[in-house]
Amino acid sequence: MRLYYNPRCSKSRAALELLENTGHAVEVVDYLQAPPAASELARLIDALDSAPAALVRTGDASFADSGYTRSALDRDTVIALLVAQPALLQRPVLEIDTAAVIARPPERVFELVASDQESDS
Repeated sequence: MRLYYNPRCSKSRAALELLENTGHAVEVVDYLQAPPAASELARLIDALDSAPAALVRTGDASFADSGYTRSALDRDTVIALLVAQPALLQRPVLEIDTAAVIARPPERVFELVASDQESDS
């Protein structure tokens, strides 16, 4: 279980707290300190339950300055944009095996945790 996390983000802190309080071991990835590589971003996009554009913080001023539009955010564009500007990664993102969810609200982490526990049964 891997949580892409920004320590300054209240949603990231809440998602981590929910996981830890329920006894889940979590690998925390501070994506600003250790930005994901293109291959890692591709894996996340493929694992998400939503369109690639959902992985981008499109409401951020840096996105507005990037010259991209939300409609232009296909898989390859999202990967290139997030490699260049990792701060635009939507957070938190929880990844378990081949599934990932953007945990907004933080309680969405339980969507993957529940499915992971069912597959372990």
